[in-house]
Amino acid sequence: MNVLLCYINTLNRFYDISTVEVGQHFYWQIWDFQVHAQVLITSWVVTTILLISTILVVRNPQTIPTSAQNFFEYVLEFIRDVSKTQIGEEYGPWVSFIGTLFLFIFVSNWSWAIFPWKIIKLLHGELVAPINDINTTVALALITSVAYFYAGISKKGLAYFGKYIQPTPILLPINIVEDITKPLSLSFRLFRNILADELVVIVLISLVPLVVPIPVMFLGLFTSGIQALIFATLVAAYIGESMEGHH
Repeated sequence: MNVLLCYINTLNRFYDISTVEVGQHFYWQIWDFQVHAQVLITSWVVTTILLISTILVVRNPQTIPTSAQNFFEYVLEFIRDVSKTQIGEEYGPWVSFIGTLFLFIFVSNWSWAIFPWKIIKLLHGELVAPINDINTTVALALITSVAYFYAGISKKGLAYFGKYIQPTPILLPINIVEDITKPLSLSFRLFRNILADELVVIVLISLVPLVVPIPVMFLGLFTSGIQALIFATLVAAYIGESMEGHH
């Protein structure tokens, strides 16, 4: 009963987190639901950029790679190495999933650093990069949760749930809470770091609008890539842990 109450409380916290607002928001009213339209718009833009770039590169691969083809091949090899290191020899089926998360976060972060979404004026609210909204990071984290539960169950079947009573049944509540809080940790880590970088740039631009923000924005490009790498590595580590068992 205590474990069930803890799980319900955690879900309630996720709902409360989804109501967090930073800046001005543009909403679409769909039946009884309010949708953060500015996040959907910028997410579609990022997804379109990724799809078009991939189609252009994959459609006609060259024997002597172009710079774009070199970039995608480098990213693929990089994600393969990360996946193999964290998951092991069964990493193959998970490369596309981990790579998609990495590229979406990477392009989302760089789109904000390179293109200032907020200069596009809306009737209400303002455009922001997808990762600058807690709803996006929570959604990515919940997708990750589904992935590592699926990875463990698909490999071990119902025996997967035996890890919750290892090394002793006394640890059952702690092991359950650990799995439940993983998405919370992932979503807050990514959202907090990206938001902090944005606030630093905004403050510096308001204080010294010409010189100081430029190197900080270049630093933001670097940290944005690091955040995408950290998220992808943690996702791979969680999947590898679920497939190998409780450590």
